[in-house]
Amino acid sequence: MRQLVSTGSPFEKAAGYSRAVSDGPWCFVSGTTGYDYAAMTMPDDVAAQAENAMATIARALGEAGFSLADVVRVRYIVTDAAHADPVFAVVGRWFADIRPAATMIVAGLIRPEMKVEIETTAFRAPPDP
Repeated sequence: MRQLVSTGSPFEKAAGYSRAVSDGPWCFVSGTTGYDYAAMTMPDDVAAQAENAMATIARALGEAGFSLADVVRVRYIVTDAAHADPVFAVVGRWFADIRPAATMIVAGLIRPEMKVEIETTAFRAPPDP
């Protein structure tokens, strides 16, 4: 039942992790930054980074058979409290009707170009027998 999802990011291979892991009714999406993994580029703008991260998360969930509608928990990490409002504007659109439980943390990230990282947990109740 366990399924591993990869974006092909070199970070996943180097650090030995999966973008997402689904197991039964659960799907855990690793912290996702704003890279465009096809080009391995990072926009400077924090809102553009949040947009890329959310698109990557949505694709990873889809590959695992889940959707953003299944997200029950989200964690946002920003490198500066001033990034909160631009990130909220982006994720507020993506999660407008889903409204998962959420936490935002201000902390350093592993590369200086990274300004936001987003992690999600999704749950899909099994169908009634």
